[in-house]
Amino acid sequence: MAETKNAPLVDIRHLKKYFNITVGAFQTKPLKAVDDVSFFINKGETLGLVGESGCGKTTVGRTILQLYKPTGGEIYYDGKPVKTKRDLKEFRTKATMVFQDPYSSLNPRMTVSDIIAEPLDVHDLCKTKEERRERVLELMNYVGLNSEHASRYAHEFSGGQRQRIGIARSLAVDPEFIVCDEPVSALDVSIQAQVINMFDELQDKLGLTYLFIAHDLLVVRHISDRIAVMYLGKMVELANAKEIYDHPLHPYSKSLISAVPVPDPKIARANVRIALKGDIPSPLNAPSGCPFRTRCQYACDKCAESMPEFKEVSAGHFVACHRTAEIND
Repeated sequence: MAETKNAPLVDIRHLKKYFNITVGAFQTKPLKAVDDVSFFINKGETLGLVGESGCGKTTVGRTILQLYKPTGGEIYYDGKPVKTKRDLKEFRTKATMVFQDPYSSLNPRMTVSDIIAEPLDVHDLCKTKEERRERVLELMNYVGLNSEHASRYAHEFSGGQRQRIGIARSLAVDPEFIVCDEPVSALDVSIQAQVINMFDELQDKLGLTYLFIAHDLLVVRHISDRIAVMYLGKMVELANAKEIYDHPLHPYSKSLISAVPVPDPKIARANVRIALKGDIPSPLNAPSGCPFRTRCQYACDKCAESMPEFKEVSAGHFVACHRTAEIND
């Protein structure tokens, strides 16, 4: 992972994404998939984004790239707001996405060469067929694919190879920022390690910046510089990767970390698993105040009355909890 950190490359301020869900005859209700989320990612950094299924992780990534139109908030890239269609077109030559499922994100009717070259064609980045072919072969080499693979179709490859094709496609426009949406969750564990190591190598080689979305905390810890924890559309904690593993402050983060398997049997036996009570509420009917209060052993009346402010409690460590000081004495 990159050592040098500069000014924020991506700055997300009060991002919101609501989906209108039909709940009755001519009635709709907003499902708050992402509700007032703010964070930044420095150049050359990897920010890991974790949380339970349905917490809004993927929606954050897709809304940043405006695959979903934001309901509210601001997106800044390299200090400039992404607002107009022109801004967005320019942004998409610098920011791309690796999708979760390599089986459904690749067009089965296109050859590997055409899949990887599609962004080159869309943005008109190659003047000749020879230049296009050379760029495709260069991208395939980056991700460990052979030149003879170029004329084949996606169904002829394994899951790991398909994900490599997707990664090569995301690199086609020579991006600076990549949203990685659970890129290894559909792969075998042995293949996961290869793909994760490749992400690290590409970051060092090309100076990439990642938003790495995942639910596997071991994977996130390995690749991330900082980690953000989401729950029910809200960000509840954000800190340096080591800090959040060694000293989680939010009750939800504590529970997630306690569930991470430890390879040392002595440490594993001593580890106390913090089990959460109840099920995650529906985002259509989220609890008032703090969304985590219905499952939190420390919840009090204040938690039901107002959403705690997402604030910095120590250098670079942000938490949204009314009782942070009390429960971490």
